[in-house]
Amino acid sequence: VQLVESGGGLVQPGGSLRLSCVASESDSSADLMAWHRQAPGKKRELVARINDDSTTMVGDSVKGRFTISRGSAKNTVYLQMNSLKPEDTAVYYCYFLRDGIPIYWGQGIQVTVSS
Repeated sequence: VQLVESGGGLVQPGGSLRLSCVASESDSSADLMAWHRQAPGKKRELVARINDDSTTMVGDSVKGRFTISRGSAKNTVYLQMNSLKPEDTAVYYCYFLRDGIPIYWGQGIQVTVSS
């Protein structure tokens, strides 16, 4: 199973982007989907996650601005990013996990927030 991220790019501060992550095959083994990001020179950090029961959690740095959701087929996860700031610039990665362990992950997609 491969995860493919899309929707990244260059956006001005205050703008919005919607990231998508689609699994190449239908696989219901994941019980958690998540987005992480890594900025240059910084550690990878959890941005948001969504459980199998659709419970969500977003990190403090993006709370109120980012929303995670998933498709009904459970092979797609989205990250809606609003009010983007330059500090949101990073490579964003999606993960599918089971029992807290990553089972699939994407190659990452660049998001750049700059005027």
